Amino acid sequence: KDSDADDAVEQLFLVVVAIDFGTTSSGYAYSFTKEPECIHVMRRWEGGDPGVSNQKTPTTILLTPERKFHSFGYAARDFYHDLDPTESKHWLYFEKFKMKLHTTGNLTMETDLTAANGKKVKALEIFAYALQFFKEQALKELSDQGGSDFENTEVRWVITVPAIWKQPAKQFMRQAAYKAGMASPENPEQLVIALEPEAASIYCRKLRLHQMIDLSSRAPVNGYSPSDTIGTGFTQAKEHARHKRQSRTFMVENVIGEIWSELEEGRDRYIVVDSGGGTVDMTVHQIRLPEGHLKELYKATGGPYGSLGVDYEFEKLLCKIFGEDFIEQFKIKRPAAWVDLMIAFESRKRAAAPDRTNPLNITLPFSFIDYYKKFRGHSVEHALRKSNVDFVKWSSQGMLRMSPDAMNALFKPTIDQIVQHLSEVFDKPEVTNVKFLFLVGGFAESPLLQQAVQSAFGSRCRVIIPQDVGLTILKGAVLFGLDPAVIKVRRSPLTYGVGVLNRFVEGKHPPEKLLVKDGTRWCTDVFDKFISADQSVALGETVTRSYTPAKPSQLVIVINIYSSEQDNVSFITEAGVKKCGTLRLDLTGTDASVPNRREIKTLMQFGDTEIKAMAIDVATSKSVKVGIDFLNY
Repeated sequence: KDSDADDAVEQLFLVVVAIDFGTTSSGYAYSFTKEPECIHVMRRWEGGDPGVSNQKTPTTILLTPERKFHSFGYAARDFYHDLDPTESKHWLYFEKFKMKLHTTGNLTMETDLTAANGKKVKALEIFAYALQFFKEQALKELSDQGGSDFENTEVRWVITVPAIWKQPAKQFMRQAAYKAGMASPENPEQLVIALEPEAASIYCRKLRLHQMIDLSSRAPVNGYSPSDTIGTGFTQAKEHARHKRQSRTFMVENVIGEIWSELEEGRDRYIVVDSGGGTVDMTVHQIRLPEGHLKELYKATGGPYGSLGVDYEFEKLLCKIFGEDFIEQFKIKRPAAWVDLMIAFESRKRAAAPDRTNPLNITLPFSFIDYYKKFRGHSVEHALRKSNVDFVKWSSQGMLRMSPDAMNALFKPTIDQIVQHLSEVFDKPEVTNVKFLFLVGGFAESPLLQQAVQSAFGSRCRVIIPQDVGLTILKGAVLFGLDPAVIKVRRSPLTYGVGVLNRFVEGKHPPEKLLVKDGTRWCTDVFDKFISADQSVALGETVTRSYTPAKPSQLVIVINIYSSEQDNVSFITEAGVKKCGTLRLDLTGTDASVPNRREIKTLMQFGDTEIKAMAIDVATSKSVKVGIDFLNY
């Protein structure tokens, strides 16, 4: 009976739209629920950069001096760039702002972001503007395609977030989406939060052999030999799909790809490494045949080792050559030229490869050369000669010439961290029998990262790269929105429990926790555990406990929910224990003939990316529900 009711709800959405809101670039894709095997990736964006395939748009946003939304993506970047410097300092330009959610320890609805001109704006507003932009773009494309207006109510939205984000960041994303009008607290299931590597994993399950590049095989793949750089395979794949201004449609066969026939059910695992602009996430999954459900074996780990690390290294190199004081000033005084310089670097960064022999030239904007002369009183060329950075030279055409080794050195710290982290994951006892390692995300396009991962782990498992690697997550997120139950078992990222009073036991409980009430000795602040960090949780699994109010006559019962990253927590006062929810059950006005032992059932439901809690008074079946909240306590 229940399942029928669920089906009715599912069918209300005509289309699933997934938004991959990335650190460096973003995009969306969609699929109609009637033909789930077709995934359409959004139409091409205006603008675009040389040497960068623009299926996604840069995650940049521009607000007017009055703090109203102006533009997003290439449009924002180009408009900001064309402003006169006297004007541009009043406009608010943001880029790569998603990392703030990862790095802020105590994220709240009030957290600020800083624009390029140093002014502060609430992070929630910026995220809501960005999501609203995507919402409008997608609805417009759907309406153009269908010839009639598409309503927001007909869409199920999916937003991807890194799995290693803490719970508050995931909740923050949901709040921003509510503010953008994608869904509402009354209708939360219209918005699904998908974890990036999980989405990638769902897509990788469906790969056919011709849709990926196996780094370990030395035979020709897709008809080109591995000695041609991997890049050519990508270009071929992109050529097939290049229809200007059209969305691209991908067929997803409703089967598990052939590659999986090699996996032994219940024994073999695979790792998905999602390497993007800001973070690198990894999860270990196992497939449960025949229906191909996934089971997460090891909680998501990773860190801020995305391709942004390479940009930071480049910035450090510039500081070393031209002086930190100059670079800081240049960024503030000529913000648009700084953006230009980073765009020039980006396209050269993508040309870096392990076997490259010729130097990479990076054009310095004229205003850089000009401003440097004003600032220091000597030329850029002089600075390069004077600095003892021998592998960066000045070319007479106004360019920095970097030797391939110099470029590779910029990648090294970031790639080393990724390899180091992966080695630690491989050494975990739960992570044995890994058959495949899928390298996905935008940074996975880098031949340097591919080579490093292949040489470090190629002997232990097959390293595989899906063909449209930058869009893997987007496509997987659409599949997840069509069928959120596909991931059956997750690992809880935190330990959850409730604060209770227990009878005081001499010698077991610390004396400072003793509380005497009406002649009864209680131990206060006890953490009663519902689930521990890293425990397996099946989708929709519910944990129930029963409690009795300390005083039978109590009419308002307050149950506080706490979380901790530690496994063994005894008291809610321990370090790292945070309050993340309150259940307030008000029993006034209920029948006076209550039994002398009142029983309050408390339930917590896990497994979705959100967690719900509920308290029920058994005698009167009065109940109260609450979502776990990490932002408002």
